[in-house]
Amino acid sequence: MSEAARLRPIEDHDWPAITTLEAHTYSGKGLAEGPETLRTRANPDTSFVLDTGGGLGGYLLALPYPDGSFPDLTRPEAGACRSGNLHLHDLVIAPGLRARGWGRLLVRHLTAIARPQRYERISLVSVGATEGFWAACGFRPHPQVALPGSYGPAAVYMSSEIG
Repeated sequence: MSEAARLRPIEDHDWPAITTLEAHTYSGKGLAEGPETLRTRANPDTSFVLDTGGGLGGYLLALPYPDGSFPDLTRPEAGACRSGNLHLHDLVIAPGLRARGWGRLLVRHLTAIARPQRYERISLVSVGATEGFWAACGFRPHPQVALPGSYGPAAVYMSSEIG
């Protein structure tokens, strides 16, 4: 990581940039959720941003969620859930910073902060043909978990145990 870049908790002033990155990444795939819904996917203890010193370079949103389940993309979360499973809902790296290892760094950071919080595993839904990236990060597919069409045709539920 460069000296200027750092991972830090999400602050209120980050949300416009998070929303812009999310819309840029997912609008063309029909997966953009919008600012109000997106905020409900961010547990403050397990969500953070990549601050490049000159702006927001990316973000990761994760929240406790039952194993084998996933957020409904059509509505905000109703409330907090208690679970040994942490669901990585979204990870986005700004286009100019992709393919530099930032995504893997964010996944490693999430695992490092999840362990002392006593999470047992991290789950996610791979969308847009990203299954290879997630597999390289240690996630394995669970094809028996049925996903709604709202996640797209190539969506795959995956998880990784926290060691």
